[in-house]
Amino acid sequence: MCGIFGYIGKKKTAPEIVLAGLKALEYRGYDSWGVAVVPAVSEKLEHRIVVKKKAGKIGNASVSDLPKGTLAFGHTRWATHGGVTDQNAHPHLDCTKTIAIIHNGIVENYEEIKTELLKKGHRFVSETDTEVIAHLVEEYLKRFSVLPRDAAPAFSKAVQAAFNDLEGLNAIIVINTKAHEMVAARNGSPLVVGFGQGENYLASDPAALLPHTKQVHFLDDDEMAVVSTSDIHIFNARTGVRIRPKKQLLTWTTHEAEKGKFPYYMLKEMHEQPGMLSEIAAESPEQSIALAKLLNNASRVYMVGSGTSGHAARAASYIFTHVAGRLINWGIASEIDHRIDVMPRDGIFVALYQSGETMDLLEVVKKAKDRGLKILALVNVVGSSLWRMADLAIPIGAGPEKAVASTKAFIAKIAHLLLIASAMNGRVKEGQRVVAQAAKAAREVCAGASTDRLRTLAKRLKNHEHIFVIGRGISYSTALESALKIKEISYIHAEGVAAGELKHGPLALVTKGTPCIVFAPNDAHYPSTLANAMEMKARGGYIIGISHKNDEVFDAYIPVADIGEATIIPNVMVAQLLAYYLTLERGYDPDMPRNLAKSVTVK
Repeated sequence: MCGIFGYIGKKKTAPEIVLAGLKALEYRGYDSWGVAVVPAVSEKLEHRIVVKKKAGKIGNASVSDLPKGTLAFGHTRWATHGGVTDQNAHPHLDCTKTIAIIHNGIVENYEEIKTELLKKGHRFVSETDTEVIAHLVEEYLKRFSVLPRDAAPAFSKAVQAAFNDLEGLNAIIVINTKAHEMVAARNGSPLVVGFGQGENYLASDPAALLPHTKQVHFLDDDEMAVVSTSDIHIFNARTGVRIRPKKQLLTWTTHEAEKGKFPYYMLKEMHEQPGMLSEIAAESPEQSIALAKLLNNASRVYMVGSGTSGHAARAASYIFTHVAGRLINWGIASEIDHRIDVMPRDGIFVALYQSGETMDLLEVVKKAKDRGLKILALVNVVGSSLWRMADLAIPIGAGPEKAVASTKAFIAKIAHLLLIASAMNGRVKEGQRVVAQAAKAAREVCAGASTDRLRTLAKRLKNHEHIFVIGRGISYSTALESALKIKEISYIHAEGVAAGELKHGPLALVTKGTPCIVFAPNDAHYPSTLANAMEMKARGGYIIGISHKNDEVFDAYIPVADIGEATIIPNVMVAQLLAYYLTLERGYDPDMPRNLAKSVTVK
């Protein structure tokens, strides 16, 4: 997801404030960046907007060469339309250079709009779909500027009209030199308004607002915000009807969103997992009991997620079967929509997500809601789109997760699923005990002896092109999530395989020296899993055992405590740390893997 940050207030250091906001959003991934400022009157440049934008990372860049101003905004971009160039970076200007826009999303009808604007003499300087919006606002502003005095303010009305011409899922913020305000509108991609004292903010992520304010309003789809120094007004972007802001207090702290003593966010977030698990275990079980009651009374339960959350949903199918004795359906958000039309209307749709803003999930949740299913959500960002869409939402309590590769959000979801499944059979106290044991096991994984083994293993594996990861039962979900972590940040091809499927094809790829990670917890599958490990070893595979006890089949061994169904927690943490050390050994940044973003807000 692209990053957005805007400031309006009394401070003339608006460009510096915006640049700092963009740096706070770097973790979401980007390939170019830019800042635009409306110069203060004293700068004698107030007739035009001044822009600085570059392809590549922000690094140690400054905006000292930009004029002072009290209104500015900025953007970090993942290229969709047009290549990674300075010219294609946001913000984009209109012909007069008095209107600037930043944009998340895709304008599906941009070619049609651009054709009409070219006929009217507009000049385009980029390859992006975004630039058409700036020119479209310019065109509407010409029209509305001649309206009678009692008409709506021309600039906000022009932005509203332009927004309503766009097809697709888009979030925009527009500024100009004549109206001292930011006008934002959203349909799909997230935007958050921050309320300050004599200053106000806009951002794509609430974490970026923490140094400035904790009072926010999450824009809903088809909402428009007109943000000035002293006021924030919310409207329906389609009808223009005024909407009362739904002010919400952010519970995260600035400290939680910083790296502190750690070199990378990912390492910090992995080390936060033991404490997080202890907090989840100690919380009142009332939410888990209430949710368990709803699930017990439902005719069908559907558990849905994408990526890492999809692996949590798959794991839930095992957890609910073994702990609660309840069969649930699970699916990947982008692949489940064809099943919604046949889902019983008295079913429950459970959505698992970190950000609550991923587009493929929000689309299927809306379809399920339209069909009449009750929507439950386990989500990390309170106030996010998924949070507001759900009939009942439970905060997973992971705190800010800034590394693109999700770690603690996955572990938090598994912990909550264990508690809910335990509550479904009236044993929520047992669930709390197991999660507390998982916290102890997690501390052991993060301890020096374990991390030393993983560093040594990473040095051995760093030059391999392929790694196979196997497991049975719930450990198949462990294998999938582990393989995902390895490939998304170290760029080694890792494949998660159901151990029983080895002889149905994957075994053909195991040759001498091939690293094979084997998850072998103390469960009913243990003997079969060891037999599968032996099959790989017989073909020359280098066998890495992650288990409660060592075995002669293992060439390398990482010990993990036996805590029943909750063993998935320390097992996945071992893989997270191995992926992290592999990434460092290969010289890459574990926080910002190439081509990936924290939240997928476009299809």
